[in-house]
Amino acid sequence: MFLFHLKRTAKLGIKSLWMHRLRSTLTMLGIIFGVCSVIAMLAIGEGASQAAQEAIKQLGSTNLIIETAKPPEKQTDTGKVETVHKYGLTYVDAESIHNTIPNIQVIVPVREIDRQEVRYLNHPKVAIRIIGTVPWYTETSPVRLIRGRFLSSTDLHHQQKVCVVDEEVARKLFIFDDPMDKDIRTQGNYYRVVGVVGAPASAYGQSGFGKDMAAPTKPSGGVVGNIYVPLTTAKCRFSELSASFSSGSRSIERVELQKIIVKVDSDEQVLPMRDILDASLARLHDKSDYHIVVPLELLRQAARTRRIFSIVLGSIAAISLLVGGIGIMNIMLATVSERTREIGIRRALGARKRDIIVQFLSETLLLTLTGGILGIILGSLIPFLVTYFGRMPTVITAGSLVLAFGISALVGVAFGLYPAYRAANMDPIESLRHE
Repeated sequence: MFLFHLKRTAKLGIKSLWMHRLRSTLTMLGIIFGVCSVIAMLAIGEGASQAAQEAIKQLGSTNLIIETAKPPEKQTDTGKVETVHKYGLTYVDAESIHNTIPNIQVIVPVREIDRQEVRYLNHPKVAIRIIGTVPWYTETSPVRLIRGRFLSSTDLHHQQKVCVVDEEVARKLFIFDDPMDKDIRTQGNYYRVVGVVGAPASAYGQSGFGKDMAAPTKPSGGVVGNIYVPLTTAKCRFSELSASFSSGSRSIERVELQKIIVKVDSDEQVLPMRDILDASLARLHDKSDYHIVVPLELLRQAARTRRIFSIVLGSIAAISLLVGGIGIMNIMLATVSERTREIGIRRALGARKRDIIVQFLSETLLLTLTGGILGIILGSLIPFLVTYFGRMPTVITAGSLVLAFGISALVGVAFGLYPAYRAANMDPIESLRHE
């Protein structure tokens, strides 16, 4: 009996809404765009958050990254900038950390030489970044070996002129040739290619956290990719001096290492180790020419930011649902006024107040639930288009779909009750007199 009554009420509601198709469609637009905006904004926020956290995870939660930082320039009495001859991390720093600090699993010194030109045979030159490092570099950085091998201890000990190229460099430099065991030339020296690794993450998956840290980020400024050589070879073959120009003055700078990556055994040791490293390096440096990056802290901060970001985006999108709910209530109040005589006839024929409430509430729910379903379809399509055309990561979660649809149903009930109660409480006699 209950199902029959419910089915009849639904049919009446559908018939009433179908009689005013244009008005019903315009009324649903507020719910459709509200649900759509909730899903789309949460998907974009979730995608950006996960991309940021993934970039931080690539740095390693148990890693500490000590980076060279250029100290502030000092002004002389004549107003000229004092030349900074030497600053930043040194080989002595790496040796001191290795010899004096316990509970360290891996220490990876890294030397970077930016914007070097490399050539294979008579092929066009390619701009690359040379990374001088140690064989255990792969233990702290997400380098994926595709072919051949990475650097070995023999290469490091004997200062071998070998290199490992990333796949982007291999594609640009060798074109259709096999890069393995081929010789490439840079600064008058030849290096034998012994391995190929995966190209660094593109800008699509970057978040700024990973830039110039442990993860081998994709170079910019015309640089195609990275070439890895033994640290001893880089120290022997490439100058540590570089020239910089500012305000017409020229200064010569010397930097031995761009970074030192330290890996500990567990997450619990990361923060105490940061303080130990800072204290140890402070004794070796008389100026502030380094800083320590802790990916674990960045990861926790990103998780907090993610929650705040989702709440803010969800709240903004929910406002459109609220506006849509107000529009539905406004239309339903107008509908009650139009159907006053119909309400009077139904009451005169024995309909109870509850029947009137159920009738109008069912119409409101049909509007909101239909709008919610259409909003979910449109809201699921927009993140796909953003990812395809905008090259931005988006993630649609089941929670966002349930949340958006649940809110649309709640809006239907909340904003449909008042018009339904107003219709039910009309005086039957006055309603019959209504023209």
